[in-house]
Amino acid sequence: MPEQVMTRPKIAVRDLTVSYGGVPAVRGVTFDVRPNEIMALIGPARSGKTTLLRCLNRLDAGLGSLSIAGAITLNGADILAPGADLALLRRTVGMVFATPLPLPGSVFENVALGLTFSGVTDRATVAARVEEGLRASFLWDEVKDRLEDSVFTLSGGQQQRLCVARTLALRPEVLLLDEPCSALDPISTARIEEALERLKPSCTIVLVTNLTAQAARVSDRTAMILNGELIECEETATLFTNPRDKRTEDYITGRFG
Repeated sequence: MPEQVMTRPKIAVRDLTVSYGGVPAVRGVTFDVRPNEIMALIGPARSGKTTLLRCLNRLDAGLGSLSIAGAITLNGADILAPGADLALLRRTVGMVFATPLPLPGSVFENVALGLTFSGVTDRATVAARVEEGLRASFLWDEVKDRLEDSVFTLSGGQQQRLCVARTLALRPEVLLLDEPCSALDPISTARIEEALERLKPSCTIVLVTNLTAQAARVSDRTAMILNGELIECEETATLFTNPRDKRTEDYITGRFG
C-alpha cells in the first residue's frame, strides 16, 4: 500500500485559550485548517466563534484586556510570537465582517485602497488587481461601467462583495469571513457562496456563520463551538448527518441556540 502523504495544515490551533479582562471567551481549542478548504465555525451567539476567528489574524492584538495562551501557526510559523509582523499577517490573512464597511469614495478607490497601503502604486498593476478582485467576488460585470461612481450607490449585497473584492485584491492566502451574509437577501447570499466555491483553489477560507444551512452547503469541514469550547470538528457531511455530540445535533436541528 502506498505511503499516505501528510499535508501540513495551513493553520494549526493548539490548546488556545482567549480571555478578555480575565473572562475566558475561548477555552482550550485545538483544530487544524487544511490548505484550500472551506472551514465553517458554527454555534449559538456568544459562543466564541468570532473571538476565535479574530485570533487567526491577530485583529485584537494591542487590547489591554486581551490574554492569549496556546499556539497558532500559519504555514508552520508562530503568529503569536513576540515581534510577529502583524501588517504582513493581515495581508496574508484577510478578513471580511458581517456588516459591509465601504469607505467614502468611488468603487475603484475602495478596492484599490489596500493595494496603495501595501505599497502597490503602479497604475496598470493597481487597475489589474482591482479588476481581479472584483471578478473573484462576482461583482465585475455589475460595476465595470460604474467604477468611478460612489460606493454608496451600490446595494447592500454589492457592498459586501466589494469588501470581499477589496480583501482579495491583496491576494491573501487565507480569507476569514465573520457572518458575511447575515444582512443579505437570498440572491446576494447565493452570489457570495458561489464566490467562495470559486476561490477554493487559490485560498483557504474560514467562515463563521449562524446559518447552519450555509455551512452545510459550502464548507468542507465544520467545527461546532459552544461556550468557548470546541465540541467537535468533522467533515461537514458527517457532522450534519451523524454528529458525535448531542449538543451538536440539538443545535443543527434547531432545538437550542
